Amino acid sequence: MFSQIISNASRPSTFLLRRSSKPLKLPSTSKRSYRTTNYLLGAEGAELVGTENRSGKHVIGRALRETGVAAKIAAGEEVFSIRRPVMSLLGSKPYVANDAFVSPTSTVCGSVYLVDSSSVWYNSVVKGDCNEVRVGCYTAILDRAVVNTVQTLDTGFPASCHIGNWTVIGSNSVVTSSSIGDYCNIGEGCVVPEGCIIEDGVTLMPGTVLEPGSLCGKDSIWEGNPARSSSSPPPSRSHNKSLASQIQLIAQDHIEEYLPYGDAHKHLEEVVVEGDGIEEGGK
Repeated sequence: MFSQIISNASRPSTFLLRRSSKPLKLPSTSKRSYRTTNYLLGAEGAELVGTENRSGKHVIGRALRETGVAAKIAAGEEVFSIRRPVMSLLGSKPYVANDAFVSPTSTVCGSVYLVDSSSVWYNSVVKGDCNEVRVGCYTAILDRAVVNTVQTLDTGFPASCHIGNWTVIGSNSVVTSSSIGDYCNIGEGCVVPEGCIIEDGVTLMPGTVLEPGSLCGKDSIWEGNPARSSSSPPPSRSHNKSLASQIQLIAQDHIEEYLPYGDAHKHLEEVVVEGDGIEEGGK
């Protein structure tokens, strides 16, 4: 059925599937044994002795799935991940800048704008289903953070969510229909509910929980649940900017590793098509 499928070097998770009549041996700790009659799963040419706590059905299924992907790559067909980190919702398509990083396990959907050098890290959610979400340049939304919106605010102000430039949203934090300024540092596990206004240079200590509609003045530091302004001097704006810059540099490494399965090339293709249209119109 299969002779040999050569795995793509740029995708380490692609395996080789080779003919073999040898049994698939599991570790001695397993009480069950499985035997394959025709095929043995291998990684980079080496026979796979066994996979702990995995059934033969799982191993063969994985082999067939990865072999199909490898065959598509060898045939020159574009392969896209089954998971869609960026997807349209209710007729609104997210805008993601060419140098913005959206991790393959995050979700960005609906009316969302990620501008230059912004980043959305692993298992985070940026959801523009009820209102739009705008994320400024060099702003990082770290692991497992959630940014979302509500339909309306009791105050009558717009229920959109705006996050400024050079700002860091810490891991496990939740931001809902609020405005966050530039050079801010939202610590890990913070809760910023609907209607909050956080001005430039504000720092929220880890675990801070604001009340809905809170106003945090410029260059201040907040902590506690419910949050209270602290008398301690906050970190400078240059410090928060430096932190955001360091995260952006790391994000660039992740972008390079994510290729060639990313979709940055789509923007280039769109630019080329638009350019051709302009030239034809000029003629």
